[in-house]
Amino acid sequence: MPAYLIVLRESPTRDADAYAEYLRANHAATPPVRPTPLAAYGTIEGLEGVAPDGAVVLKFDSVEDAHKWYDSPDYQAALPHRLRSADWRAFIIQGL
Repeated sequence: MPAYLIVLRESPTRDADAYAEYLRANHAATPPVRPTPLAAYGTIEGLEGVAPDGAVVLKFDSVEDAHKWYDSPDYQAALPHRLRSADWRAFIIQGL
């Protein structure tokens, strides 16, 4: 079953240097599995509640593959930079 890893930026970026370092490290990484990007920082139209400042949706073949990517040493090395750059929320949801 497919799985989707969704990352929401809850606040505007407060540390652009940290975010730039996250992007650099993340793009240089060699992930164990490659996601299919479905959406990344496009225009967001809030319908209920407060819309996030930004969002990314990545598709994986399974929940296990999403964890392999997120929990990989390369991504975990990049993650602290993203977490320093703004307020975030991330989760995996199993698809149909």
